[in-house]
Amino acid sequence: MSRSVKILLVDDEVGILDTLDILLRGEGYDVVRAEGGKAGLELIERERPDLVLTDIRMPGVTGLEVLARARELDPEMPVILMTAQASLQSAMRAVNEGAFYYLQKPFANDELLAICGRAVEVRALKVENRALKKEIRRRDRSADLRPVGKARGFTDVLRLAETVAPTDSTVLISGESGTGKEVVARYIHGLSHRAGETFSSINCGALPESLLESELFGHTKGSFTGAVRDKVGLLVAAGGGTLFLDEIGEMSPATQVKLLRAIQEREVIPVGSTDPVAVDVRILAATNRDLEDEIRRGAFRSDLYYRLNVIQLHLPPLRERKEDIPLLARYFVDRLGREQSREVPLDLDDDALAALNEYDWPGNVRELENALERAAVLAKGNAITLGALPDRVREAPPLRVVGGGLPPNPTMEVIEKAYILWVLQAEGGNKTRASEVLGIDPSTLYRKLNRFGIEV
Repeated sequence: MSRSVKILLVDDEVGILDTLDILLRGEGYDVVRAEGGKAGLELIERERPDLVLTDIRMPGVTGLEVLARARELDPEMPVILMTAQASLQSAMRAVNEGAFYYLQKPFANDELLAICGRAVEVRALKVENRALKKEIRRRDRSADLRPVGKARGFTDVLRLAETVAPTDSTVLISGESGTGKEVVARYIHGLSHRAGETFSSINCGALPESLLESELFGHTKGSFTGAVRDKVGLLVAAGGGTLFLDEIGEMSPATQVKLLRAIQEREVIPVGSTDPVAVDVRILAATNRDLEDEIRRGAFRSDLYYRLNVIQLHLPPLRERKEDIPLLARYFVDRLGREQSREVPLDLDDDALAALNEYDWPGNVRELENALERAAVLAKGNAITLGALPDRVREAPPLRVVGGGLPPNPTMEVIEKAYILWVLQAEGGNKTRASEVLGIDPSTLYRKLNRFGIEV
């Protein structure tokens, strides 16, 4: 055998277990034995065998119950039923409930070995067929879900995302605000084996520390003022699926410790509780900060960084993928036209497209989408013209320097501060509009303004 096949034997007679154990081990099988149906149910869950060989008539838990549990855990797990009191009715019932074979005692050793061999072969074929179908579906989804872009730096990121998607590895997605980090996270989820389950996301910079802990880990009734009922946290609620943690760099040190424990131990302790709850969720995180710089400043834990940064994807800003601007613009215009239920498709004239190409898009793809959404609303007729675009796109020079120029080799914090100042100036000091362009919540913008000492 290319690998050891695990067979679970279930019978309430020790003599039969001993005989079958010797026979099957002699053929190279890995044998696990359970004395009685109750022990059989426990071992199915723990051992996840490739094949189950069980007696039907046992006190307490019968072979049919063992069969039902095996089918529930793995529909492709073959189960061979044995009985000394065979009847046509019981045989038909066993087959209808999914048994691979119905074997009457006493039986010849060669007969049993032949049936076990066929069962293993059938299972292997089913597993291979399932894997092939899954790969075909994954490739089909890849074509349907693939984010828009052909620039080399961007397509390199997508190829790496497609490579890591089928795994459960944590992924850290970095890049400026608005570059499409959540879009790529959803792309990874859509290509993973968790695609049929929940994709949940939370902005770690949009909530106060206490509320963020409750959202992530859950809480018990009465654990704090306002906790009128138990709450299941996202790490548990997204069980089987994917949890996207945006702006992970905004998370407080105390919450970082709890998140690290949850990733390492695969369990969480809700606020106000002492009992751990198991979690099964894939973590994808995103940041627009330089987390290594944050570590040097003592603002981010290095151990959490290395846990999150198993695979890193860095999304280039839109100004570094200019050839994607026409593709993205056409994509957004087509989508906006459909959303507005226009009888004639919405178009984009050449002058407007030229202006989009010339602008440096400090807010990246999100700013481009917002600008086109505004233009679609203001468009007269079925074409977006230059006049429908925001003033900053039509008139503002490309963003090269801010506030008299940046120092050589500026840190991400210096660039972030300069960028926020530039957007605020472009929006006339309107913080609500600036937060939309920046792609962050107003509360996050206010915290950043306080941290940078910016007064508007």
